[in-house]
Amino acid sequence: MTVLILPWLGLVMIGLVVTGVLAASAGERMAGYGTLIACGVGLAGVLLHLLAGAPEAGMTIPFGIVGQSGGLAIDGLSSLFLALVLGLGMASGIASLEAHHVTTAPALPVFVAGMVLTLLAQDAVMLLLGFEAMSLASFVLVMTGHRDEAVRRAGLLYLGMAMLGALCLVAALGLMAGDGLSFDSIRAHPPQGARAVAVLVLVVIGAGSKAGLAPLHVWLPPAHAAAPGPVSALMSGAMTKVALYVIIRLLFDLAGSGQPGWFGVPLIVMGLAGAVIGALRANLETDIKAVLACSTVENVGLIAIALGLGFAARAADLPAIAGLAFGAALLHAMGHGMFKALLFLAAGSVQYGAGSREMARLGGLIGAMPYTAGAMLLGAACLAGLPPSSGFAGEWMLLQSVIAALRVGGLGVQVLVCVLAAGMAMAMALAAAASVRLVGVVMLGRPRTPRCAAAVESSPPVRWALILLGLGSLGLGLMPGALLGLAEPALQVLSTSFAQRASLLALVPQADAPGYAPLGILALLFLLLMGIAACLRNWAVAGYRHGPAWDCGFGAPPDWLPFGDPATQYGPGSMAQPLRRALGGSLLAARQSVTMPAPEDSAPARFTETAQDPAERLIFAPIHRLRATISHLADLMTFLTVRQSLSVLFAALVLFLAVIAALEQT
Repeated sequence: MTVLILPWLGLVMIGLVVTGVLAASAGERMAGYGTLIACGVGLAGVLLHLLAGAPEAGMTIPFGIVGQSGGLAIDGLSSLFLALVLGLGMASGIASLEAHHVTTAPALPVFVAGMVLTLLAQDAVMLLLGFEAMSLASFVLVMTGHRDEAVRRAGLLYLGMAMLGALCLVAALGLMAGDGLSFDSIRAHPPQGARAVAVLVLVVIGAGSKAGLAPLHVWLPPAHAAAPGPVSALMSGAMTKVALYVIIRLLFDLAGSGQPGWFGVPLIVMGLAGAVIGALRANLETDIKAVLACSTVENVGLIAIALGLGFAARAADLPAIAGLAFGAALLHAMGHGMFKALLFLAAGSVQYGAGSREMARLGGLIGAMPYTAGAMLLGAACLAGLPPSSGFAGEWMLLQSVIAALRVGGLGVQVLVCVLAAGMAMAMALAAAASVRLVGVVMLGRPRTPRCAAAVESSPPVRWALILLGLGSLGLGLMPGALLGLAEPALQVLSTSFAQRASLLALVPQADAPGYAPLGILALLFLLLMGIAACLRNWAVAGYRHGPAWDCGFGAPPDWLPFGDPATQYGPGSMAQPLRRALGGSLLAARQSVTMPAPEDSAPARFTETAQDPAERLIFAPIHRLRATISHLADLMTFLTVRQSLSVLFAALVLFLAVIAALEQT
């Protein structure tokens, strides 16, 4: 199978592209069936390859820049991410079979093919080709509801960030490709000195913007909220992980292991900022898909922290700590990809079944949508990091690596690690609060609108996709050691190992520290629940009676509100108010205002809440103003006379020649 794996995956990519072309004329359901079949076939091959130890393999293809052929390759690192992408592609293909007319569906298999090509690339050209195919296809899918002004704004912002990322990656690969465009040539001559610093900055901007690293994450919440459910699941669960793979491949593999340890500091700082800001925004957003998108920013930040710690530990010649941090990054990347796709599919199901994504218009869906509610409860448990979920396993390993990182450096590093631990604890607590708010407002309580009261469960294809992703999340949560066993070849690519510290049933990160056995925790929780049930059964008072619920002093609801008055239950704003007042003002510039009408005016009073991401306020808003100024100056040039226009061109030419002369002298 090792010899055939690359031709196998090559045929899968061709099948995905052909499916997209044919679906443009044969109908959008063909895109779903084709994606399902191609991803299923590819996933089977990748799993067999991983079980065989993920040996390295390469293949030359007659496609590339003029005068050169392209190359594809697979190793332990790419195999692990391929399994995630193809698994989520299969689930999204199943979910896209739901009977909703989506004219952009042919771009779905092309989107998956672009991600697969990025992971299989063996040279700079193939990497850029796959990355841009992924970006353009996902842009088309985001613009599905282009008649909505908010969707158009989100799509254009996403396209602008994708263009910025592409330019930075082209520049980074140009700096790295001194003697050739193939990855083997780059490994043989890694960048050094100032060139390595430039590569670090360009890669973090180019791929980090696609992953959602702060402060380059502003596109992610609106774009993920605007896309259809299956597309949001792929973008959040798979595309952000492919971007992280590009960071790992370029900075941790191709740049060599001789880079200084401070190269990991930007990832740690950006990761911590994204974790805190993303988790806080998840508590303030009212769109359920925006809540999930903000939590993606938080989890990508946690993965970046683990990568930065691993880089610093590897540079300090501490392979045990580096293996622990890299293992935490890979484990959390796989787990987050699985449960976040589950949550986005559940959110899409809520949107179609209950008619809205706004939390203030939802409620009480656990009875009408049991499959969706079960999926959202499981995903929320993972998002909150509750044991023995897959979210807890990755975050627990990350905390273990942070504690161990105190030995990486001196006092400065130890102070940074202490600040990092406090910030991570805050982010994880905020994520748990966001999970409780999401489930409590959307699934529990009473329906807040008549449309929500008439909600219907999702169609069978979406249910099967939810079940598939739910089983995957449960499997990763209960047996994280098995995943780390499959990830061992990936860790070896990063010059580390975790082989002696993970088994099928337990994780033991350090020999002198306690380990983590999720099945044992599950057994203890089961015994505890059985004990509580037995106590309630034996000590409960016989019989029951009906009585009115406490409505906080409100009067009895009228007869035309058979489910009770929704105004008497906590809503998304009321649950977020304590955090908004405690942290929102300083971190998100959150403001509240009340507009009272004149005494003789019968108009209602208006309560307004506003919040703005610090990256948008401090970075992107000034850039927008600068762009508007430059655009205004360019418009003024259209009114210049011929003599004035020639003078401007002559001055620009002289300036250009002066810059060229200065560069030649240096």
